[in-house]
Amino acid sequence: MAVVIGANCTRRTFLKTGTAALGAMLMPAESRGGGTLERRIPKTGEALPAVGLGTWQVFDVAGHAAEMAQAKDTLKVFVEGGGRVVDSSPMYGSSESVTGQLAAELGVPGKLFVATKVWTSGRQAGIRQMEDSMKNLRVERLDLMQVHNLVDADTHLATLRDWKASGRIRYAGITHYHAGAHADLEKLIRRGDIDFVQVNYSLAEPEAAPRLLRAATDSGTAVIVNRPFAEGAMFGRVKGKALPDWAGDIGCASWAQFFLKWILAEPAVTCVIPGTRNPRHVADNLGAAAGPIPEEAMRRKMSGYFASL
Repeated sequence: MAVVIGANCTRRTFLKTGTAALGAMLMPAESRGGGTLERRIPKTGEALPAVGLGTWQVFDVAGHAAEMAQAKDTLKVFVEGGGRVVDSSPMYGSSESVTGQLAAELGVPGKLFVATKVWTSGRQAGIRQMEDSMKNLRVERLDLMQVHNLVDADTHLATLRDWKASGRIRYAGITHYHAGAHADLEKLIRRGDIDFVQVNYSLAEPEAAPRLLRAATDSGTAVIVNRPFAEGAMFGRVKGKALPDWAGDIGCASWAQFFLKWILAEPAVTCVIPGTRNPRHVADNLGAAAGPIPEEAMRRKMSGYFASL
């Protein structure tokens, strides 16, 4: 990307540079001298921006005016920066209703690719929960419904097939956040009738590669990556440490971009969904989709460097 704040710039330093840097980050991709990375959903060819927005914990702020205002600013920055994929769940407290309300207030529902999950047992309970989610999100047709953490997966997937056929949802998926479930995820997606799999994957949690990600490629399943920062633990690991000078070769302006670019260098990954309620953080995250994506040799170098910290 043309806007480089410095190879040795940490996330904190980047976030102190103020509105000028934020504005530069949000310039149209062509103005930065390179396009924003998109990936295609294998089963349809629909393109999605490769950096999305997770809402776990961070959008569970109904009834809190200051936090709601911050979340609204974050969603605004996200959309203006070219983001589309917003992921939620009924497990995330008020996050669905907050997302629906703020999208309506900003007038951006048509610009979003909205994903949520079903997280209960039993067919009728699942149907009720999914209908409530769609009301909370204020959508009549949902882009992606996923079975959260594989809870009663076969039951809900049967419902999702029916809902997809009738046009109530566009895509069906499954999710988990722990490597212990990767074998179960792989078994399901190898059937070939699931559109998306959401899975944890990062420099700190690389277990999804190569087997699960290869299965996704083989079966034409889109991959959404959760926990890209291992719930923030990765920032603790690099606290007080400068980026290596060579990180500037792939346009990294922060550790967040370093971590996200490593993930996006995996071609099986369709979208990564870091969660945040901070407008500056979301702008920083979106910057990972601009500029060079690491080639394999660089990616190995990044892995080795992180492992040495």
